[in-house]
Amino acid sequence: MALKNKPKNSGSGTVFKNPLLEKLTKTHISVPLILFGVISTLLFVYGGREGHYSWLLGAGLFVAGLMAFTLIEYIMHRFVFHLTPKTPKQEKFAYTVHGVHHDYPKDKDRLAMPIPMSLTLSTGFFFLYKLIMGNFVFAFLPGFLIGYASYLGVHYMVHAFQPPKNFFKVLWVHHGIHHYKDPGNAFGVSSPFWDFIFRTMPKK
Repeated sequence: MALKNKPKNSGSGTVFKNPLLEKLTKTHISVPLILFGVISTLLFVYGGREGHYSWLLGAGLFVAGLMAFTLIEYIMHRFVFHLTPKTPKQEKFAYTVHGVHHDYPKDKDRLAMPIPMSLTLSTGFFFLYKLIMGNFVFAFLPGFLIGYASYLGVHYMVHAFQPPKNFFKVLWVHHGIHHYKDPGNAFGVSSPFWDFIFRTMPKK
């Protein structure tokens, strides 16, 4: 997959002509980090106090949820955000959910999913996991949501700051290659693990 448009280092793309809808597509990074941090804490503590799991089991479920998010992150990024549009509606969808970010990767207000959408998806995942694992969801979902928050933190760091002089530089370079060199590979943001597993590591 070749670069369709050269990424712009400043400015912001327009997704909707309606000013209200356009405003809803922008999110300050601190909002989801605080929101999902609070939600995760409340859910985890509630489940523990209600006796749905021991604190040790809860910690294990939390880690499992976090790892599950990294897989969902990879799948969504590769197969949903980078779908090949076959109709005008699909093209509009692809640009709205991710294409605008590739055109304007330095737009700090579009580095996180809009809160109404992320809350809706989180609620959907809650009921799905509740159906699958019962009350263990109160420990598993917090890990999943913290995984999302971690992804947002790494994503923001990569696009908003210069390469750090520590182990985070690996993630900075990995995601930078996806944006500026090889958008058909390097789909992992918070971790390149699944790129190794599914053989989508970029060529050196």
